[in-house]
Amino acid sequence: MKIEQDLLAKNDAYADDNRIAFNMTGALALNLVSSPGSGKTTLLVETIKRLQSDLPVAVIEGDQQTSMDAEHIRATGAPALQINTGKGCHLDAHMTGHAFEQLRPAFGSVLFIENVGNLVCPAMFDLGEEHRVVLLSVTEGEDKPLKYPDMIRSSHLLLITKVDLLPHLDFDMDALISNARKINPGIKILKVSAKTGEGMDGWTGFIRAARTLALTGCATAEEWG
Repeated sequence: MKIEQDLLAKNDAYADDNRIAFNMTGALALNLVSSPGSGKTTLLVETIKRLQSDLPVAVIEGDQQTSMDAEHIRATGAPALQINTGKGCHLDAHMTGHAFEQLRPAFGSVLFIENVGNLVCPAMFDLGEEHRVVLLSVTEGEDKPLKYPDMIRSSHLLLITKVDLLPHLDFDMDALISNARKINPGIKILKVSAKTGEGMDGWTGFIRAARTLALTGCATAEEWG
């Protein structure tokens, strides 16, 4: 227990440093978390396509192995930096801060942090993000919030993904939403499909509004660059 407390305290200190760096550069940092196969990368690609015509975007990609996801992101034209954690099951604040320094995104960027696919460990590690966004796909079952309460409790927004598959599934949307709100009554919930575009305007609207707030009180572009 003492080792765990020391580890989390050290991480929190790095997370505080990241928050300062993000604020100074006007970056809106969004930590995207999910189990494997929820559609995180596909959603991210479609999100970038909808934002990049008028907003600077950058991505920190976390995975245990390979750079495939970062390559998908770079194909959109957005800068992306891959972090491979090896046997590690999550990104931590030190990794994230170091990647941010290397990536050095444009002033006022939307910074997506695509975490390692896992609904357990990432819940414990603050990266300094403005919002933690958890993705649950309709193929995963309505009980996921009850099985992984720490992740739901620590998240600001729940994206219910792959809703285009609903006609082919025996899935209770109301039960999923109810279970999520039992754990976190204040969590925002959006239903999205990267394939059909359903709900994407709501998701990008959330990002745009959050970015406007992130730019309030930050350093000027001249001070940053």
